[in-house]
Amino acid sequence: MRFITGSKEEILGQLHSFSGDDVQAETEAAVKAIIAEVRADGDDALFRFTERFDGVKLTDFKVPQDALEQALDQVEPDFIAALEQAKANILSYHQKQKQSGFVDTEKNGVLRGQLIRPLETAGIYVPGGTAAYPSSVLMNILPAKIAGVPRIIMVTPPGKDGMNPHILAAAAIAGADEVYQIGGAQAIAALAFGTDSIPKVDKIVGPGNLFVALAKREVFGIVDIDMIAGPSEIVVVADETANPRFVAADLLSQAEHDKLARAILITTSEQFGTSVADEVEKQLQTLPRVEIATASIANFGQVIVTETLADAFEIMNEIAPEHLEIQLENAIDYLSYVKNAGSVFLGAYASEPLGDYFAGPNHVLPTSGTARFFSPLGVADFCKRTSFISYTKEALAKEKDAIVLLAEKEGLTAHARAIQIRFEEEN
Repeated sequence: MRFITGSKEEILGQLHSFSGDDVQAETEAAVKAIIAEVRADGDDALFRFTERFDGVKLTDFKVPQDALEQALDQVEPDFIAALEQAKANILSYHQKQKQSGFVDTEKNGVLRGQLIRPLETAGIYVPGGTAAYPSSVLMNILPAKIAGVPRIIMVTPPGKDGMNPHILAAAAIAGADEVYQIGGAQAIAALAFGTDSIPKVDKIVGPGNLFVALAKREVFGIVDIDMIAGPSEIVVVADETANPRFVAADLLSQAEHDKLARAILITTSEQFGTSVADEVEKQLQTLPRVEIATASIANFGQVIVTETLADAFEIMNEIAPEHLEIQLENAIDYLSYVKNAGSVFLGAYASEPLGDYFAGPNHVLPTSGTARFFSPLGVADFCKRTSFISYTKEALAKEKDAIVLLAEKEGLTAHARAIQIRFEEEN
């Protein structure tokens, strides 16, 4: 792991952040070509891309509903029980996010308000590739269910040996309305524009690789998206009171995701940082995904040593990490220091995987510094707000002159006329 020390200003100047510009430049053209081909050729393009990229020759994309039910019998009962427990936690947390509309009648003759309505269709992307994520099925579908979305369409890459039964079982438990075996940028294009087999949706959510992220960015505006997800990342703020074995294990829990994942420790103790770095190297050797985790730690692993805890939190807020662990005594006392983070884990026993799988808060989180302006996926992401207004003639008469003045100052005389005409005598 790379050690960074010095003053707060010096450390901020040395931070090794992932921009992905070089990688993106190589991928953007390919993504645009895929999207254009899907728009032009529909299902035929999807079949070609699935055979080329996934090595699977399909004749139908839709997964039969009974296949989801059969998957429940194919997987381990303990797995089903764990999913059900996670589902209960996710539901109980996200139910508290539900919003209601309002009606304002405080001014005589004036009615103002807001409607909250669910989206009609939501597209859920569930990654495949080097790992499959049943947890993402729950985290993406259940908030949409709570919001009241009537049609939830899930897409996930096909496997050479058939669909992953754990993914299908999770889809059955979460309540996906339709599941299609299609992945990559081509899946995003299909959801955005629709094909004969796959319906167009209103919004696409869910994490994916760089092709998926760039495709979501490309179709934004045609449909809504949740966010542009980059490589996974974790920042741990800790001091010598923390357990270096725990911290190392938590850093590696993100490093094993992706060779581009970032695992960062910020501490006031260089000795503690060295202990954690040594423990990371030790634990790396026993990981099945050692190649991925080793590349992540070598290229993006950092130990940042600050002069004060205040500096540590300022630097953390500048990074704006996807996951933040605070492993300090009385960790909750430091929550007020947090300005920019996707999800915060307080104390030695709130390990990051607790949030990935089980506690209830969503694990679809802003990455690459976007926690400065993005939020975790939630119920509100699947809702629209619509305002409404009603005025009586008497109420409008009291305010018409101000409205006309504002319209005329903007040079929009037809706006002004639309108000004035209501108070003129008809010829």
